[in-house]
Amino acid sequence: MSTMETRQRLPAAERRESILAAASVVFGDRGYAGATTDQIATAAGISQAYVVRTFGSKETLFVEVARRAVGRIETAFRSAISADDDRTVVQRLGQAYLDLIADRGILLSLLHIFSLGNDPAIGPVGREGFLTIYRLIRDEAGLPPEEASRFLAEGMLINTVLALQLHDSDDPDALELVTQACGGDLGRFRALAAG
Repeated sequence: MSTMETRQRLPAAERRESILAAASVVFGDRGYAGATTDQIATAAGISQAYVVRTFGSKETLFVEVARRAVGRIETAFRSAISADDDRTVVQRLGQAYLDLIADRGILLSLLHIFSLGNDPAIGPVGREGFLTIYRLIRDEAGLPPEEASRFLAEGMLINTVLALQLHDSDDPDALELVTQACGGDLGRFRALAAG
């Protein structure tokens, strides 16, 4: 019996998710242009041919990573909205967003996706994803447009701080900015960013 026959086969949905998780990290680290399907396959522990057979192209895979990221944010935010505790909905949403920092691939991939707004295939997916999150915050969480916009602006600042790795800087201005972005708890932010 060969090694392939003795190894337990993962269901297709699990294999697909493992590819998306690996692609999220690789795209997050290298960006769309710098990532290859071979690097993603290596990170997922599968063949490059399987990645291409599953998704068809790097562009399609990138779009699916975007949809997965938005879906994860939607799930986390809906859970925060429905939570029954003493915190305000904005505090619960903020905590849910900070908890997502542990998956740097999601946040960095989103930055890359949003930066490709002019791309004819990726741009519409990025715009729709961003608006989906905005509508969820505005409509389901009940935040007025001004507060929903401010929440998104603070989230994008956190993404930028992480992408630039300002949380690891010794520059006092960087530390001041990061401390403000994370609500004054730099140690906790660094712990979350370390994953």
